[in-house]
Amino acid sequence: MALKKEFHKDMIAIYQKAKRECGYNANRFLQMVVNQDGLTVAKGFIHRNQPTDGFTTLWELGRLDLTVESLILNPKYKELFTDEEVEKVRDLLRQYDYEPVE
Repeated sequence: MALKKEFHKDMIAIYQKAKRECGYNANRFLQMVVNQDGLTVAKGFIHRNQPTDGFTTLWELGRLDLTVESLILNPKYKELFTDEEVEKVRDLLRQYDYEPVE
């Protein structure tokens, strides 16, 4: 349970970092995270058939390191996601020429 809370905090942290460093204000994303929880939102993103608008915006800004997908690949969160979910996220990031640091 502590790991899930830490993931939730890191989801908020990537929102704050994107706003601070890129001027990207993803209010809808923040509302989703606060109203649901970070893990639920992340799993919803994984199972979409296309990247989110936020992913696309961060790609355009050259900051895929601030995406939910990049956070999912953080080794400390490995137990929160299935191998299939991790592989789907890794494949998406590679399609956008981003080699995740794991």
